[in-house]
Amino acid sequence: MTYRYEVEVVHLLVSPEHAYFGRAKDGPAEVPATDAGLVELVAGKGIVGDRFFGKAAHMDAAVTLFAVEALESIAAELGAGPFDPLLTRRNVFLRGAELAPLLGHDFALESGGELVWLHAGRPAHPCAWMDRMLAPGAHKAMRGRGGIRCRVVSDGVLHRGPAVLLSPVPLDPERAGEATVLRPSRLP
Repeated sequence: MTYRYEVEVVHLLVSPEHAYFGRAKDGPAEVPATDAGLVELVAGKGIVGDRFFGKAAHMDAAVTLFAVEALESIAAELGAGPFDPLLTRRNVFLRGAELAPLLGHDFALESGGELVWLHAGRPAHPCAWMDRMLAPGAHKAMRGRGGIRCRVVSDGVLHRGPAVLLSPVPLDPERAGEATVLRPSRLP
């Protein structure tokens, strides 16, 4: 069974270099980043022109999807923002999509008349840079809702704007901004 969800691709970030590395006190690197109208995806490699494209260590997690509702919830909880979503350095920002249930599954995004298949391989954990780039406490607040890291399964183009998410599992768009327990704590 396939479930269909009307979503919106709000942003498409492409950056040829890493901006957050080293110590946060040193500040982010000045690197170009594009909020593109469309991106080309290549199976097994990622987004053409992005820093993770074709990198062996990242091929199973070359594209990161993020729910903009999660960022809005984090801003509200911290009494900050609104935050610039591009500061999170995720690639594909969706509105109307609960992402965590997709982990371990193939799913598709249909936009601009094109279909792209992805495999949600693992959670996208936030880095400590979020405290500096968004607001103090953002790193902790983003845990469990930092998005999903995906492998590109089929070549295609993803367009900003209205889209359809085709999922093999039921999703609850109302939960898009909620934190998900990704693994139980080992603490008593």
